[in-house]
Amino acid sequence: MKTAAPAATRAAANPAGAGTGRGRPYRGVRMRKWGKWVAEIREPNKRSRIWLGSYATAVAAARAYDTAVYYLRGRSARLNFPDEISAEGADLDSASEPLSAASIRKKAMEVGARVDAAQTELVLNQQTKNKNPDLNRRPSPETSDED
Repeated sequence: MKTAAPAATRAAANPAGAGTGRGRPYRGVRMRKWGKWVAEIREPNKRSRIWLGSYATAVAAARAYDTAVYYLRGRSARLNFPDEISAEGADLDSASEPLSAASIRKKAMEVGARVDAAQTELVLNQQTKNKNPDLNRRPSPETSDED
């Protein structure tokens, strides 16, 4: 019997999502025309969807999806980042009764916002790191200020 590779494995092998059919690097995540990443999930046994938010990075949207799908389906859920959920598993396992769609949305958006902030901070730190030269070093021809 053939088994499908997890979404995280497919995304790691193909980060742009090309060749996955729809151009989506993570399960439950899509990109808006203007560049924002959004996450949503379908409620079990219903036609309605739970909106999980809009994020600057695909990773943040995927983590929000993972949180929501874990609360909905438990340990049998197919996750984008199974290692990340298992690290937070003690906190997530504390809910013994099913949660409402609103509470799942709230928890998923908290995780997504936290990851989005961390990802954005990493990008900003990398950009500012390159813009603050060490003034105690002599410039070399490769690192001169000529534009």
